[in-house]
Amino acid sequence: MSNPAPATGAAAPELRRAMGFWDVLLFNIAAVLGPRWVAAAAHNGASSISLWVIAALFFFVPTALVITELSTRFPHEGGLYVWSKEAFGDFHGFVAGWSYWVYSFFYFPGLLLASAAMAAYVGGSSFGYLAQSRTFLLWGSFVLLFVAVALNLVGLNIGKWLQNAGGVGTYLPLMLLVLTAAVVRWHHGSVTHFTLHNMLPVWNWDTVNFWSQIAFAFTGLELVSAMSDEIRDPRRTLARAILGSGVLIAAIYIAATVALLMLLQDMQVDAKSGVFQALAAGTVILKVGIVGMFAALLAAVGNAGGIGTTVAGISRVPFVVGVDRYLPSAFGKIHPRWRTPYVAILVQAGITGIVLLLSQINETANSSYQILVDAAVILYFIPFLYMYAAVIKLAARKDRGENEHHVLVPGGKLGVWLCGGLGFAVTLASIVFSMIPPGETANKLLFEVKLLGGSAIAVGIGLALYWRGARAKKREEVTGD
Repeated sequence: MSNPAPATGAAAPELRRAMGFWDVLLFNIAAVLGPRWVAAAAHNGASSISLWVIAALFFFVPTALVITELSTRFPHEGGLYVWSKEAFGDFHGFVAGWSYWVYSFFYFPGLLLASAAMAAYVGGSSFGYLAQSRTFLLWGSFVLLFVAVALNLVGLNIGKWLQNAGGVGTYLPLMLLVLTAAVVRWHHGSVTHFTLHNMLPVWNWDTVNFWSQIAFAFTGLELVSAMSDEIRDPRRTLARAILGSGVLIAAIYIAATVALLMLLQDMQVDAKSGVFQALAAGTVILKVGIVGMFAALLAAVGNAGGIGTTVAGISRVPFVVGVDRYLPSAFGKIHPRWRTPYVAILVQAGITGIVLLLSQINETANSSYQILVDAAVILYFIPFLYMYAAVIKLAARKDRGENEHHVLVPGGKLGVWLCGGLGFAVTLASIVFSMIPPGETANKLLFEVKLLGGSAIAVGIGLALYWRGARAKKREEVTGD
């Protein structure tokens, strides 16, 4: 069987195939690469450099190989949902798809807050104080959300340009940071003294919690696979774009973290907007402040693109689940003019706005941001556990490798077990570590209640919806409607 049939409903042919190789490559960069993860790594100190290398070798590379195999073997709309359903059946497919969708309700607010904080530096270092203003962060977040949703509602033929600009706008500021740090280092030296000792991991409560963020920073390559029916020649395009973007992302994460620590001491770095804090400091030293402002402007575009990629990719999961009738059938509707899953997009945006407001209650900007990040990690990594288990189970199927367009994990079944096993172990550890409050958390009990309570409620709602949908489908089968 060289070309397995889709595992989902048949609404996908109504979608436009609007994305080519460069669209997918830039989409991946916008979806994965985050200046805020560079800032968080630098805030954690020079030891983060070795954590980047460890995560790249033992998590990012195996994950890229697993996603490449699954997306070329099953290039259908829905991505992780389809792969989990293909391997383990409808229930597990739903759990994976639901967790993947619901994580965005927690991820979006964190991404929006970080994006708004970075945007403060568009006005230069004198406006940097706005990065700590809850009012500015909240209003800026809603503006970014509105732009991303509006452009994705009108279709990928329009929305993809936001994603393309996002990939460029995310990568260039980090390259400017590296260049600025190199020039400052040449003329004035480095603020941080790098040694083999201080670049090795330091295992304490802060580092344990931060490890899950390092792993999370390397995720997102699977997102575009949820849009396979909207990609031209998906098997060939996805394989090339995933591997190419993976190399670019890993290299800039490490280089930019080193650069940031050349310009600022770790304790000075703001965990959300530190990249532009450092750029502002470096460009002031070099008396080219306009460069830092330009980088912040690029990043504002890049962050809007990153939000756009998440809106575009993740909304396709409830769309396909709606087609399969495990969510209300309205989720499976396509806009008659724009041919986009508009119901899924609008529901996602509405719930994100509510979570964004609730996250601000009785929390500082940094504390609310941390809770959102950790909740997103827990929910997001549940479908990743399914993905790694799925690639191992599906490796036993006879159709593996029969199609010349399949790009498989090297090393046969042993290679699949190695990559899938590494990914599963790192993901499981990241879920556990993200439940541990950072050392700077004032009220650890309240942190845990909000984190675990919010995650449990989110999963519980999904299970209730699944059983409702399953009963409705069974009644239809019995009555023949």
